[in-house]
Amino acid sequence: MKTAVATAHGMDASPSAAAWRAYQGVSSGAIDEKDLIERYLPLVRNVVDRIKLNLPSHIDADDLHSVGVTGLIAAVRKYDPAQGSTFAGYAATRIRGAILDELRRMDWCPRRARARTRKLKEAINNLEQRLGRTATEDEVCRELGVSPKEYAKWMEEARPVTFIAIDQQLENDHTDGPSLHDLLADETDVTGRESLEKSELVRLLTQRMAELPDIPRKILAMYYFENMRLAEIAAVFGLTESRICQIHSQTILGLRGYLGRARDC
Repeated sequence: MKTAVATAHGMDASPSAAAWRAYQGVSSGAIDEKDLIERYLPLVRNVVDRIKLNLPSHIDADDLHSVGVTGLIAAVRKYDPAQGSTFAGYAATRIRGAILDELRRMDWCPRRARARTRKLKEAINNLEQRLGRTATEDEVCRELGVSPKEYAKWMEEARPVTFIAIDQQLENDHTDGPSLHDLLADETDVTGRESLEKSELVRLLTQRMAELPDIPRKILAMYYFENMRLAEIAAVFGLTESRICQIHSQTILGLRGYLGRARDC
């Protein structure tokens, strides 16, 4: 039976219990971990192919294969022949578990939302089978025991999401076009014009601040560069906090007006 299971996966029969004990340290030199992993690598591909059938196209099978290999390694290191199961069956379970754990980690949708979606589908299917027609929203609400507002929320959560591969080339009538990634604007990119405008703005601001009276200039320096609170600045100048706030606001408004006039010129 063990031979049949292993052969069904396209591999040699599992090593004997004595060989497994040797590998696990009871004796020495009978089996090698690398040989075991290489022997059962086709099992990883087999499990990945089966799981991939029920997954959206944007899931990369190679990523799942890498996770499956880690499951296989764990199976090799933890398998106990005394439990009576074949290694192929045990390893398939560990590989599948590792892949499912990774899929759950990658899943953007909360489990609660997925459970609601399943419940919603079941309710609609049951209603339409009983009624022999398309169910109305009110009928689905009664079937689920939810209010129309809650039903609308469930429908929003169940709305399908489309994934687009931004690296896939866009095809036209003649040749492969650029990828979506090439067409998307980089919001962090700074053009030469923007860089020049910013440099000019800094120059004008620096020049204007140098022309400010002593107290307003020091207040700005303490507030923006030394991260002092208005109350601390007020204590330095012996003024009230409201007066410091007034000077600060008036100075900022003056600088903004100056920069606005400079841009209009």
